[in-house]
Amino acid sequence: MTFLIFLLACGAAATTGILFQPGAWYEGLRKPGFTPPNWAFPVTWTTLYVLMAWAGARLAGLPGSGMALALWGAQIALNTLWTPVFFGARRMAAGMAIIAILWLVVAALMVEAFRLDLWAGMMILPYLAWLCVAAALNFRIWRLNPGAGQ
Repeated sequence: MTFLIFLLACGAAATTGILFQPGAWYEGLRKPGFTPPNWAFPVTWTTLYVLMAWAGARLAGLPGSGMALALWGAQIALNTLWTPVFFGARRMAAGMAIIAILWLVVAALMVEAFRLDLWAGMMILPYLAWLCVAAALNFRIWRLNPGAGQ
């Protein structure tokens, strides 16, 4: 049951991808050569959301997990915010600020998760790795397209 609650939170975050799709604006932007193919994004995010939910559920049952759960809540809120800011409002600089803060929160979450439970920490690791790619993409797209979004 706990896993389903965390999965529901991840599903709510994922919904922003349905509401604020990349569309023609994004397709028309210049992108770096390391941009993954479009199919990779839903596959990657689905996998990451399942791992996030599983890690959250593992952490929720552990004594002393208050900080980890607070960080989990903060990261899912920031995760939810990025898509409407970047794709909806087309604010690439603001998206970069959000993803930088998100990266820091997820890094702190990973440290806390590893402190409490090896497997929970391992489940957060791919998320942090993907955020490195996502942040690099956000930054390069922003720099390659001056004036296309502030």
